Amino acid sequence: MCIIIMLSLPDFREKQILLVNAEYGSKPALRFQNDNIVFEKEGVVINRASCHKVFAVYVAGEISITSALLRKGHEHGVSLYLAKPNFEVYVSLTAEASGNYLLRQKQYTLPESRELSVARHLIKNKIENQLRLLKSNKKIENLAQEKIKYFALIDNIQDNKSLLGIEGSMSRRFYNAYFKEMGWRRRAPRSKEDVVNFLMDMGYTFLFNLVDGLLLLHGFDTYKGCYHKLFFQRKSLACDLMEPFRCIIDKKILTMYHLKQIDEKDFRIVQGKISLDFQHNAKYAKFFAEVLMNHKEELYTYMQNFYRHIMDEHNSLTVFTLKIK
Repeated sequence: MCIIIMLSLPDFREKQILLVNAEYGSKPALRFQNDNIVFEKEGVVINRASCHKVFAVYVAGEISITSALLRKGHEHGVSLYLAKPNFEVYVSLTAEASGNYLLRQKQYTLPESRELSVARHLIKNKIENQLRLLKSNKKIENLAQEKIKYFALIDNIQDNKSLLGIEGSMSRRFYNAYFKEMGWRRRAPRSKEDVVNFLMDMGYTFLFNLVDGLLLLHGFDTYKGCYHKLFFQRKSLACDLMEPFRCIIDKKILTMYHLKQIDEKDFRIVQGKISLDFQHNAKYAKFFAEVLMNHKEELYTYMQNFYRHIMDEHNSLTVFTLKIK
């Protein structure tokens, strides 16, 4: 297997996410030509992008893909995600530095005390950004006091279960207040019981795959987490490292609502679940892909610093602070 060399930040600055809507009946195809990823319909080239500037390709719908594209994409560190028409990923072909055995040795032998320390840091970072969003919407008065209160609770916990309780309590408080004007009822992952939950699932999926891709390029085993423990077929480390960045998606959804970019007519109910009509997929996928690309440097730096911390605990973990305009 080819080992992918880890990307530097200057290289990653040039990377983008490609979104491909494979419309049924148009004979859509992706192929590789002259260092370009080429998208065709009915044999006609619709668009192309240099493989040197692509981090990931998301395809929604049925499409033909050449073996040359898979081979060259792997060589250039391009991850491919195949998704249902609603952009729910069902298979991924990800680039990774799978030969970084020193990192994985460190990862597998990390003491429980260090795992808990990492988990504390991630949840503190997540809660701080949630508080910043609540403060921006005037849902809380004193950000500093709230931060001190939650950080003290987290510092005093002695096990992962207690940390889960604090995070869950804060998340319920956050969602209830922040999305109140959108008619918020509850967070129901993957059930798609209303539009806001549907959009969260969609946005969080993009975020998850971006974080997972960055961790893989550094050589991590993303099934072995610190906060989220081992569970069959769950990429626990990617779940861990996306926590501080969920606020990006939360903020974007409320912004879309305020700008009237969410049209209830775009959605319909299929077998008791909210579904998005195919022709509107790209509209919402583009919103999330663009906002994540706006934060790609922070995401890269966060994962890189996490890598350095795991290799040597004297390297401090970094903090992601969401900018509130």
